Amino acid sequence: MKENLHRFFRAARGAGVRVSPAESIDAMRAVAQVGVSDRSILRDTFLLTLAKSEDEKKALGDCFDLFFAHPELSQSSPANDQSEPAMQDNTPPPQSSGDEPAENLGPLAEMLLSQDRAEIATAIANASSTASLSDIRYFTQRGLFSARILDAMGIARLRDDLDELLTASNPALAERLQAATDALRENVREAVSQALLLYGREEAENLRNEILRNAPLSRIEPRQIEQMRALIRQIARRLRERYSKPRKRQRRGHLDVRRTMRRNAAWGGVPFLTAWKRRKRDRPKIVALCDVSGSVARVSDFFLLLIHSLHEVVSDVRSFAFSGHLIEVSEILESKTAEEAMTEIMSKVGFGSSDYGGSFADFERQWMECVTPQTTVIVLGDARSNNLDPGTDVVRRIAERAKRLVWLNPEGRMTWGWGDSEMPRYQTFCNVVRQCATAQQLERAVSDIVAAHQ
Repeated sequence: MKENLHRFFRAARGAGVRVSPAESIDAMRAVAQVGVSDRSILRDTFLLTLAKSEDEKKALGDCFDLFFAHPELSQSSPANDQSEPAMQDNTPPPQSSGDEPAENLGPLAEMLLSQDRAEIATAIANASSTASLSDIRYFTQRGLFSARILDAMGIARLRDDLDELLTASNPALAERLQAATDALRENVREAVSQALLLYGREEAENLRNEILRNAPLSRIEPRQIEQMRALIRQIARRLRERYSKPRKRQRRGHLDVRRTMRRNAAWGGVPFLTAWKRRKRDRPKIVALCDVSGSVARVSDFFLLLIHSLHEVVSDVRSFAFSGHLIEVSEILESKTAEEAMTEIMSKVGFGSSDYGGSFADFERQWMECVTPQTTVIVLGDARSNNLDPGTDVVRRIAERAKRLVWLNPEGRMTWGWGDSEMPRYQTFCNVVRQCATAQQLERAVSDIVAAHQ
């Protein structure tokens, strides 16, 4: 049972439940107290000791039901099979007297002919443990592990028994054994498929996410949009976990001798308590300008999701969205969920014809004062202004006022400067220009920006 619990914890981690070693120890102690005879109590015990949120409770409950499920074994049912009553009461069928080949059958053949479901299920479970079925990770391994389990059960001897029955001219018994063998193979395949759902879920999800992370955002298929949004949410969560925690260590600087002496006057000047001179650091600021026009409509959702995460990571962020004109969306991103915020922003200013010059002019006219020497300005867009005035003079003035100007472009570098792309002209005034055509590139760019403000 201890080994089964370890396998269950591994399956729970694959289902997305964070199970630490300490939590697994607590769960095993709780199981030792309540026992394993009552399945509902065992399930509630795991939910109480391991799940830490409603989502984890649901995932853990589904994992428990799948892990401890006992699928109905397939039955052998040849046309002339007369052993159905014996299969119902789990008693072996009577052997034909004087049937010499039946007396020399191997243990697996005898077990299959007896149709004892409990014995067959136990044999499959023991063979699965011998074949290390819990190590399965990919769907391409199903055939390999099925073969290992059958080998551990003695499939080689079973084939010999079938050949011997056919050679001894006992077709009735051979047909029964062949039908039981086919049912056994089906049961083993079911056990392997169940194990793949339990232990291969994490690897399959990681493989799918790795493919999505390197897929161009502008070419995501409609069926992959929700998966990509979930991936972007994971990226945003990692950014929050990595950078939103308060720093435990600060640079102490130089020892402040005067303050140290005054602080320790009660102990005769012995420096039990120290005081340090710390440099006063300016509070960093980020201003994000996001293009949500029709030319980047397929990637603007992902841009807004990342900007939404910036508001949870960096303390001072002001965000703007534009297509033909520019509006501030900071309050929307801070007060609403990511999905609600994206819907409202796109309804107000999204899917229009992009006008970078006019949008930059709107920003200079109304919000230029928010750009200071401590501000990092981030522009997310393809720099395609439909052959209108690109507003490079405004971009130059923004770059002169800001600490640095960062441009994240979803298009490939080979397309910059072609058609109505003004990227080469904007690039002149930028401190950092990054291609962000994939989720991985977008995560790295935003992570570098946030890290510079820690």
